[in-house]
Order: sequence, then C-alpha cells, then structure tokens
Amino acid sequence: MSLTLHAHPLSSFCWKVLIGLYENDIAFENVMVNLGDPAVREAFRKLSPMGKMPALRDEARDETVNETSVILDYLDLHYPGPVRFTPADADLAWRTRFWDRFFDHYIHHPMQRIVADRLRPPEAKDGFGVDEAYGQLAQACDHLEDVLADGRVWMSGDFGLADCAAMPALFYADKVQALAERWPLSLAYLERLKTRPSVQRVLTEAEPFFKYFPEG
Repeated sequence: MSLTLHAHPLSSFCWKVLIGLYENDIAFENVMVNLGDPAVREAFRKLSPMGKMPALRDEARDETVNETSVILDYLDLHYPGPVRFTPADADLAWRTRFWDRFFDHYIHHPMQRIVADRLRPPEAKDGFGVDEAYGQLAQACDHLEDVLADGRVWMSGDFGLADCAAMPALFYADKVQALAERWPLSLAYLERLKTRPSVQRVLTEAEPFFKYFPEG
C-alpha cells in the first residue's frame, strides 16, 4: 500500500487528516504511534523531526508529509477524490485557509494548553496560562458564533479543509468549555460535523481511548 499514516486515535490533529482520508475513501495503512515507547518515539522522529503527529508516508512517491493542512493539500494534489479540501477558486481558497488556521490556532491550540495542564503534576500547574487559554478560546468561539449566524452549513462553501480542522477542535473544546453554555450555533455546527460518515468512523476508532482523556 502506497500511503501510511502514522498517528494515534486519540490525537485531535490526527483526526483532521483521518477525516480527509475517509471522506475520499483513500486507501492507506493506519499505523498507531505510541510516543510513550522510546524506540517508537525515536523511529517516529525520523518521519516527523518535531515529533508531531500525524505524519504521512507515500512510498510510491518517496515523500514524507508533515503538518495536517499540508497533508490535506498533498492529498488534493496527488490523491484527489470527490471532496476537494481547498477550492480551486482563488478567493474561496484563501477564505478556506483562513478558517483552517482559525480553528487550529484559536480553538485547537488553547484547548490543548488547557488539557496539557490537566496532565501536569500539581507543582507544575500554570494557572495563569490556563486562564489565558480559556480567554482565547472564548474569544474565538464568540467570533465563530457571530459568523455562523449567517446560516452557513459548512465554513467555506462545500465541506472541506476548514471543516476537517473544525471537527476535532470543537469536539475537544466542548469537553473543556461546554459550547451549550454560550455558543449554541457552534454546538449545532459540531453536531452537523458529527453526522458525516467520515467523522463517525473517526469517533468510533477513538472511543476505546476516550478513558485516557483528562477530565477537569
């Protein structure tokens, strides 16, 4: 098999790429990476020098592709399917890329800071950083709520890159700051995302690992 995705079912950024692969029914081998194993971690760094998941290996083209948005661009280029993740239209493309960056930087990353702090020992907790992350998350969700008020179904026309980014970001954000409390349109968007067969498949694969998610 040409494509191998090195990932973990609980990793939120891995979901972004898995959704894309499943949307277009792209054949690939899914290799679970256990970064807790020193030998596995060392081998994985040869694919991903920064140690970040996922990494896509394409043996047919002798390419290793890192970073989720870049991986989906690569799939658009070399393994196209019915879903084009970034539109061919130039104006739709930059708008799609904006929302992709929005979800990664302003919802996903603050959420990860909050979750990471839950895993720290008491003496290493960062209360200031967590408060800052909650503030950033709320600001981003406020903006998203305003935008979704226009009635759009997906973020940039048809389902694509931005929606692949939105699903894991909002799914885990809802676990650290319940969307229903303040952002009903964002919650409704998340529920729409969950109806996609690709997303349902990702969630089913991740379900056995949810017990490891650190609740607040």
